[in-house]
Amino acid sequence: MSEEPVVAAFRGAGFDDLTVVARNAEAGESLAAAYGYGWVSHDPAPGASIIVNVTPLGMNGPDAGALSFGADHIAAARTVFDVVAFPAETPLIRGAREADKVVITGAEVIALQAAAQFESYTGVTPTVQQIADASAHSRSV
Repeated sequence: MSEEPVVAAFRGAGFDDLTVVARNAEAGESLAAAYGYGWVSHDPAPGASIIVNVTPLGMNGPDAGALSFGADHIAAARTVFDVVAFPAETPLIRGAREADKVVITGAEVIALQAAAQFESYTGVTPTVQQIADASAHSRSV
């Protein structure tokens, strides 16, 4: 998932205060400016109520054990969202669960997107349990 849809979704949901953290100055500044948000190229001080990882950190591969946000950021947040879908339990999500935070996983987002597509194609709205079951099944295959 790209950063822009996430930033656009926060703007569309009425969030006025958001900081884009991007090591690439040109991309970070441009994205933040397009939506009227701030930008930093370094790790900001902990304190955000919602933190969102839109990097590949935590995915299977060489960065599988990496944390996009440290324990201090997790502790300060109310909600932790990691767009990484596979694995569903990234180090960030595990840390957030251990800290008893509200979590949103990339796997949940994919399941909700698939449910919306299914409804659009068929006119049938899957139940919450059907979405959860389908999501669990897709990760077990």
